[in-house]
Parts: sequence; C-alpha cells; structure tokens
Amino acid sequence: MKIIFSRKGFDSAAGGGASPIVGGKPVSLPIPSGGHSVTTYGDLGLGELAAMASRGKFGVDDHCHHDPMFRADGTCLFGQCSAAQTHLENQGVGIGDVFLFFGLYREEVTRELHHRIFGFMKVAEIVDLTACSDAQRAGFAAVGHPHALGMHARNDVIYAGPGRTAHRASPELRLTVPEGPPSLWTRPSWLKRGGLSYHDRADRWLPGGRLRSVARGQEFVADIGQRREPHGWLAQKIAEITAI
Repeated sequence: MKIIFSRKGFDSAAGGGASPIVGGKPVSLPIPSGGHSVTTYGDLGLGELAAMASRGKFGVDDHCHHDPMFRADGTCLFGQCSAAQTHLENQGVGIGDVFLFFGLYREEVTRELHHRIFGFMKVAEIVDLTACSDAQRAGFAAVGHPHALGMHARNDVIYAGPGRTAHRASPELRLTVPEGPPSLWTRPSWLKRGGLSYHDRADRWLPGGRLRSVARGQEFVADIGQRREPHGWLAQKIAEITAI
C-alpha cells in the first residue's frame, strides 16, 4: 500500500497566497484555471476568500481548476497528468492506495503560514481519459471535472474513490513544525530516508523527527506495504478528517 502526499490549492506561485482557515475549518482554494473550466470561484462560494488570498487578482467571476473534486455523495474525483502522473505510475500507485491532500494555509488568529492535510481519497478506480469511452468521459465532463472538459496532456487520468475534506483545522493534521517555516515538517517515526519520493537527499532528514520538504512538486509517495505503524498513522489521519 502507498500513501501519496499530494500538494493542492493556493500558494505563493499558484493563486498568490495561502488558503484560509475560516471559523476553525480549513478551506482549500482551487488554483486558477489553466483554460479548461466551467466553474468559477463564485460557483463554489469562494469568491470573497479567493479575492482576499490573491489580493484582488482573482474573484467571484474567475474560473478555477476545481480538482480534487469532493462530491456530496462522499466520493472524490482527482485528475493528474504530465510529469506528475508519470511519477505516480513509476511509483506503482494503484487501487487501494490513499492520497492525503495537503496545502499551504494561514492560521486564522496568528496568521502564521503552514502546511496541513485537508482531505483524503482512497483510490477505487483509475480512468485513462485517453482510452476510456466517450460516455465515461462525458460523465466526468457533466459534473465539470476540468480534466474531462479538455485534455491537459497525453497521459490524462482521473482517480476516483471515497474521499472527504476536514471539518476542522486539527493540530493532528498540521504537517509544519510549531512556528514553521511551512516547509519544515514534523515527520512520523515510521517515515525515514529512502521512504518518500523526491526526498532522498540526506540534508532533508533532520534531527528531532523533522523533514525539510521540497519546495515544489505535487506528488510525494511513501510505500508503507503492510507495516502496522504507518497503517495506524494513516487510520488516525483519516479518522481526524472524517470527524465532525
């Protein structure tokens, strides 16, 4: 089994700011659309928040890349392509693996920037948009998924499965160490050098159970196999995400 730490939402490069925490709840702001979208920030009720986070660059009428798409029936649709999808394929990501979606957030009171997990998806289906039926692609397009509205690359896929977003900004879902900076994470004891893709350099694995995460990149894969400790850690994160 694999855990994929998947970076999503606003940051200084995509959107121009951090996603907010509102009333104790993390609200992931989708990145601005790259051209295939029927969804505006206003459609998602995020127009004002997007305007604040981007300092007025984006707002209610601007189209966004609504992905991952968490649906009312408790499922999630997540599209990936290009080099990031090739990396997932090379890492053997498949059915039963779990995406932990994280992003850059600004604390509600202290305004501190940090990374936190805001949602998850367990992969139940992987749909190759370059080879699937027209009807299947049309079904994804009908709900407005951007990867089905227009091909982004030659290896466009959609991952689908049960998924949820967190209802509260729990300390247990925070990745960044106390007082930051955002890229300096508290790492679980089971995660060691060689166990997370894109993080092989020795200087990233610091004393005191800390990890200096890479500045860019979308998908970081940890192969946990059948080990009890990481499975327990993942179960705790999912329980925290699904708690009301």
